[in-house]
Amino acid sequence: MYRVDTQDLAGLSGAATRVVESEFIVQPCESPAQLSPYRAMRRETFVAEQGLFTGTDHDDVDDDPRAVVLVATDRHGTVLGGVRLAPCTATDLGWWAGSRLVVASSARTSGVGPALVRAACAHAESRGVLRFDATVQKRHEPLFTRLGWIRRGDVEVADTPHVAMYWPIDRIERLVSSTKAMLAGVLAPLKAQPLGLGAKGFRGDDGVPVPGSDMIAACDAIIPSMVDRDPEWAGWCAALVNLNDLSAMGADAVGMLDSVGAPTQSRLTRIIRGLANASAAWQVPVLGGHTQAGVPSSLSVTALGRTTDPVPAGGGRVGDRLTLTADVEGGWRRNYQGQQWDSTSRRNSAELAVMASFVARTAPRAAKDVSMAGLAGTTGMLAEASGTGAVLDIFSIPKPDGASMGEWITCFPGFAMITADRPGAPTAPSGPALSAECGELTDIPGVALRWPDGITTRAVTSTVTGLGEA
Repeated sequence: MYRVDTQDLAGLSGAATRVVESEFIVQPCESPAQLSPYRAMRRETFVAEQGLFTGTDHDDVDDDPRAVVLVATDRHGTVLGGVRLAPCTATDLGWWAGSRLVVASSARTSGVGPALVRAACAHAESRGVLRFDATVQKRHEPLFTRLGWIRRGDVEVADTPHVAMYWPIDRIERLVSSTKAMLAGVLAPLKAQPLGLGAKGFRGDDGVPVPGSDMIAACDAIIPSMVDRDPEWAGWCAALVNLNDLSAMGADAVGMLDSVGAPTQSRLTRIIRGLANASAAWQVPVLGGHTQAGVPSSLSVTALGRTTDPVPAGGGRVGDRLTLTADVEGGWRRNYQGQQWDSTSRRNSAELAVMASFVARTAPRAAKDVSMAGLAGTTGMLAEASGTGAVLDIFSIPKPDGASMGEWITCFPGFAMITADRPGAPTAPSGPALSAECGELTDIPGVALRWPDGITTRAVTSTVTGLGEA
């Protein structure tokens, strides 16, 4: 690791910068040769020097195989300090804590401590952690505050004043901001027209009831980079996202229209192949559309369905229970680790059909399919359309074993529906998908996450789209 000498940063003007070797590097502990001095340093500091523990500071976290130790070493490999972090629950829910931060007495003014704290935060976020806590000695609170940590309250450890603190993780807020936050402003000219963005009660919904009919229409496009990278998967997903939109409104799909462009016949063929495979799997025909070669990649699909009783996203009320119904089998799509979960391509037509009809058979007050905004963002959109807020119980969310909680509630999950209904309302069988109550609608805007210890953290601070109540 290197750093740039800050005495001269005028590189663009032609002045040279001086690059020197850093005095230490922080990295995950790689061997007993690094772990042993870290633990010896802990005993020396917390047992002998501070008297916080008697005999040893070893605890259950040290025996947890999921625990990660980060160490700071100098250029000779000498351990200068370390910190550990680990999940707080037997099943990893995305709630971790850092602990046993220690720095050698000879290095306590060298910046090792702050560097270890920053590295622990970065490592936690890279692991999909949604809540990261620490209990620090009160005299160290100013350091953590300067680094961006937030006080939760005073506690005592071994009769010594400590402060419970947390690192604010904005993974979900950033996702919402990048995918949905601009919608109200961009769509304002459409909203100003009669029936703009849909009839009242369905404004901004996944699909739209066609006036004067029992028809529901839904339209989605696939981003060009995805079409270029994985044409067959893009074609499959173009059908999937639209059919999910119809399912969320309780509609029975009757057909699709496509608009496809590609620079070559080969890519065009691969896109159509993926769309055709999806059409066969869901047994929903592509009725027609537009196909063009020799142009930049583009792909959009419009799906048509029927229902006499569409389910809105904005039909929820404060106090309604939230249920997530998701297909948690499958795995990450190749090259989309942590972003796109693929279960649908493994399902047969009968399994897809029973999942697609779940909302229609349940008839909840409100429903929305989980989109690229992830579970938390989609829940926020349902709550916004309903004029409410929401809280999700992290420990009740059905999740695949192969995904961290942070990945799962921010990814596109393939097939997943979030529904809201009165407490005790029945839920229809969902075939291979799992259904579980996982929260409720509240009178506080935004989306909160509720943890096993009763603490709630904010995932979405306010509205998601700004479109407001449907």
